[in-house]
Amino acid sequence: MKQSVLTSKIKHYLSDFRVVFAAWLIMAIVPWLRIWLKGKFDLDYSIFYHSFWHAWQQMPLYIIYPEDGNYFLYGPLFPLLMAPMAVLPYQLGRLIWMLLITLVPYWSIRQSFFTRSQQLFILWFVAVEAYTCILDSESNSLILACILFTYYFTQKEKDCWAAFLIALGTVTKIYGIVGLAFFPFSQHKGRFLGWFVAWMVILSLLPMLVFGVDYISSQYVAWYDVLVHKNDLNQFAAGQNISLLGMVRKISGIATYSDIWLLLAGAIGFGLPYLRLSQYRHQAFRLAIVASVLMTVVLFSTCSESYSYIIAMPGVAIWYLTCPWQRNRWDLALIIFAFIITSMSPSDLFPREVWRQLIKPYSLKALPVAIIWFKLIYELLTKDYALTTAQIMRPQANVMQ
Repeated sequence: MKQSVLTSKIKHYLSDFRVVFAAWLIMAIVPWLRIWLKGKFDLDYSIFYHSFWHAWQQMPLYIIYPEDGNYFLYGPLFPLLMAPMAVLPYQLGRLIWMLLITLVPYWSIRQSFFTRSQQLFILWFVAVEAYTCILDSESNSLILACILFTYYFTQKEKDCWAAFLIALGTVTKIYGIVGLAFFPFSQHKGRFLGWFVAWMVILSLLPMLVFGVDYISSQYVAWYDVLVHKNDLNQFAAGQNISLLGMVRKISGIATYSDIWLLLAGAIGFGLPYLRLSQYRHQAFRLAIVASVLMTVVLFSTCSESYSYIIAMPGVAIWYLTCPWQRNRWDLALIIFAFIITSMSPSDLFPREVWRQLIKPYSLKALPVAIIWFKLIYELLTKDYALTTAQIMRPQANVMQ
């Protein structure tokens, strides 16, 4: 009886969005305090912080500075976006950054087309990946939010804002370009494309107004060069290319073949479901495409690292939750497999030797997501998403509490 009461109380608290929000807020505050109080070096935020001052002083953005220890890989617009935080006292700016990379993705899941129970599941399911990302001040969670909000605004027929987010994601970290995958679902395609072109021009030129035309033009060229160079470095790097591409490369040990063949196969698999025009009207089908986008952008990028899976794992959850048919025990086994291998394997709760000797060297963190992606593509090509579609549709409103 006592155990039943305890279970009921736990379930009640886990279903309370105030508890969920508090948990996510703690995920932002604890890493900020830990690094500040212990005087540790915050590599990624340091790179982001200094990018503004390097641009302000007309210094090259895409070389390794001793105070940063790694390459800056974002577009020339990014230093301008960092300005509000860079001009503040360092730790205050870092706190704001930690809150942004935590609460913006939280908001993107809450302000969505998911039911209340689906939102709860996704937020708890991806919490480990979110915390891992936040620990190192990574920006990948903002890419997740950018993609989810792009879909949301497309469905709400707010094409201006959807196009803005695609352009913003593209000129800052390239990944945002995948938001164009939702273009076929727009009810105003001409307006959508017009806004996208306009925003691309505006956001590409915007840093020139602050840092100068000649300087920013040269940095765009340097950005392309460093991305090509980084792609070469990533091929066999232990902490990089944690993707389907990297898994094949590292397991085979072959350096000579070109990734273009795998990318082409991935593009065909990703694109074929778009031929099923009759399925576009079903919310479940469109959400399955969202899941596919979130997984594809990570699985087929040599720049994917462990932190990138804050983008892919929500895709896994959406795949499992939003289909209009009953998931079977094999699907349940797959999502548990993904949680254990993809989310938990880098943690201290997972056997360290298995992580060091097997999962990390061969990029096997990508394996469960890759299997689920293949299954999702099969479902998108063969399943009828009209089945009980009403079960996952609901009137949209601001669901923030």
